[in-house]
Amino acid sequence: MNQQPMQHPPNMISSKDLLYLTDMLSWNLNASKKANFYASQCQMPEIQQALQTTAQMHQRHYQQILNHLNTQPGTLN
Repeated sequence: MNQQPMQHPPNMISSKDLLYLTDMLSWNLNASKKANFYASQCQMPEIQQALQTTAQMHQRHYQQILNHLNTQPGTLN
């Protein structure tokens, strides 16, 4: 069989892709929540700021993945 390489990705998400995306969303949400919690418990301003920055980064990544999924035709909508 002579298979040609795929020129463009398909307009669908496989079940394996969906599981991976679900894991990515879960990891980012969990990391954001943990960083926020530890920031609220921290007494050192420098470390508290670093944890807050980390929480914001993970929240931003979570939102970017979600936005990307919501703008793709034929996916999770």
